[in-house]
Formats: sequence, structure tokens, C-alpha cells
Amino acid sequence: RVVRARLQSLSDGRLTLRSAGQVSTFGNQDSSDLQADVTILDPATWTALLQRGTVGAAESYAKGFWVADDLATVTRLFARNQAALRGMDGGLAKLSQPLLRLASKLRRNSRAGARSNIASHYDLSNEFFGLWLDPTWTYSAGIFEEAESSMEQASVAKLDRLCRKLNLQACDHLLEIGSGWGSMAMHAASRYSCRVTTTTISREQFQLANQRVRAAGLQDRVKVLFCDYRDLEGRFDKLVSVEMIEAVGHDQFPSFFSQCSRLLSPAGIAAIQAITIADQAYDRARKQVDFIRQYIFPGSTIPSLTRLLECSTSASDLRLVGMEDITAHYTRTLWEWRRSFYRTLDQARALGYDESFLRLWEYYLAYCQGGFAERHIGNVQLVFAKPGHRVPPPIPSSAGLES
Repeated sequence: RVVRARLQSLSDGRLTLRSAGQVSTFGNQDSSDLQADVTILDPATWTALLQRGTVGAAESYAKGFWVADDLATVTRLFARNQAALRGMDGGLAKLSQPLLRLASKLRRNSRAGARSNIASHYDLSNEFFGLWLDPTWTYSAGIFEEAESSMEQASVAKLDRLCRKLNLQACDHLLEIGSGWGSMAMHAASRYSCRVTTTTISREQFQLANQRVRAAGLQDRVKVLFCDYRDLEGRFDKLVSVEMIEAVGHDQFPSFFSQCSRLLSPAGIAAIQAITIADQAYDRARKQVDFIRQYIFPGSTIPSLTRLLECSTSASDLRLVGMEDITAHYTRTLWEWRRSFYRTLDQARALGYDESFLRLWEYYLAYCQGGFAERHIGNVQLVFAKPGHRVPPPIPSSAGLES
């Protein structure tokens, strides 16, 4: 009764709920937009929702307690209906938050903590990610320049757009914070002939990125480090970081920008691709431990644009000189990843991953797709410049006009 009462606040879209032969409908009965059908298979779902709210929804889905005809649409419904979302985390579910927050605090991003947090996600196994990522091994939003673009083409387009925003030249030494499996470093070195130093704290990524660099014959131009960004030394012409900043954590955002500024030359520029959350939702989100922070990315904090700009302003001399919103492309990216994920489920099972793990990841990918589709979370490419950076004028110089 309590859970059903909370669902009454759904107003935009329609949710049909089936349980023990009973069918209930919530939301706008006449709405043709966002219609989802959920079937409760185990009554333990109700207890999970009551006691652990939205975290309980993910946990019970992973256990196979409920199913949906379109999981991404379910997450879109709640992303669109924030009152209903907050309601699910109210009441008894609030009592679970102190314990979740305590567990999260114990996983803060000290150097050792950050390495452990990254390992819990990225060191699952290269074989697992290789099943459903495209051949570039890019694990971030692509840019679909054409409706018929493949995921691989979208990944290459995204990598190239960042390189062009940095105006990469053969004489440049590019620093990448967050190597992934080497796609950005290899693209920059092979297409723009620059030197690249890239760093990761994932053992699995470090090993495979090095293998891929050697296989491509790029070891003379690409150096892969196993090093925390806070311990990097040197001076670089350009800097890039692709969806790594979410792992930095709220308290460490200032040190991230301070270190970026310190590592850049006086005329350097930096391109940062970041997942963001709406400014209005940031404080609440960073204080709450949701499904993502509990099970997928421990120690993470999705920043808001305001938080990023506040930290870049207060902790560095970097100035924002460019921004592009690519959120819509992430919705398509998640759809493509989910399609590949479903197609390779049997292969994932053969690797030893059980149904609970696979259903948790199924939920994670759909959860993110719904959030991006409703713009509850976004994705941006930001370009920052040091004070000494100069952009060539787009029009002829005005020198001599006075005469």
C-alpha cells in the first residue's frame, strides 16, 4: 500500500503494474508518451522498495524479482517524475541512507582508495568489456554524425572532435588523464602524429592499452603510465580527459583542476568530456548514495557544470573557452551498448558471470540511458585554456587601419 501510494505522484507518462493477478495503472491514463509495463514476480520486491527505495529497485531487479517490457522507459518515467523518484527514497528507505553513506565514505578517493574504486569496475576483466564495446574499445559517449553511423564510427568521430578542439599538431605533447583501453591516445598519435602520455590506475586497462599500442606500432609516440593523476610530473602542450572526472569525487575536483593547470604549458589548452547532472540536483545527488555509487562506480560523483566551473576558477588559472553539449548522442550510445550487451549474454555467461551480475549490468545500462534521454544527466565537451593561450584571429589583422 505504501509503495502504491508513492506511485500515485507519477503524472507524466504511464506505468502499468502487474502483481499477483492484479493490474494497476499510474500516471496519465491518456498519455501516449512513455508507457511502461512492470510485472512483480516475487513479493519480496515490495519490501526491497519500502526499505531501500531506488537502490532496492535495482537490487530486486538483479535478483529477478521483477521484469519490465522496456527497462529504459521505466527509468525514464522516474527521471521525468522527480517527485515520484524522491518519494521512493522516502519513509523507511531513508533509514538505509546513513549506512550507505558510511560505506561510501570508507571508499573515498585517497590514492589507495581511488585505485580500489577503479579496480572494482574496470578490472572486472578485459574480456567482459570486449564483448560489447566497439572495436575502438571506447567506453564513453560517441558522436553520431549520421543517422546510420555505427558505434565504431561514432567513437572515432568523438575522438577526432576532441583532437580538433585541441588543434593537435605533430609538434605537440598531449597528456591524457584516464587512458581507458588506449583509444584516445592511439587516435591522437596515429591521426595527428603527436606524442602522447596517457595514464590509468586500472591494471587491466594498463596492460591491454600497452598491448594495443605495441600492436599498432605506436610505442615510439605513446607512453602508457600506471599512475594517479595527482602524481604526474612534467609539462605538456595539450591535455585531454574523457569521462574520467566523474571518478574524481566532490572533494577532489579542485585538486584535479589545479593539477591540470600545473601540468599544462603557459599557452596550453585542455579538453574535458564530462558526464554532468543538473545544477539544481547536484547537492542532493552528491549526498545520496544511489544504485550507481553503491554497485557500479564506488567513490564517484557526477559533477554539475557550476561545480566544475567553480573549481576551475578557484583552484586554477584555467578559463573556459568552449563548450558543446552532446547529451543526445549518449542516449544513442547507451542503446548501442545495450544491444551489444544483450547479443553477447551467452558469451558473458561462458566467462563465468552469473545471472545476478548480468541483470545488474543490464539495469545499469538502461538506468543510464533513461537518465540521458530525460536530460537528468548530461554530457559535455569543455575546452579550458591557460592565460597564455592565443587563438589565431579569424579575420585579417587590423594593424595599419589607423593610417
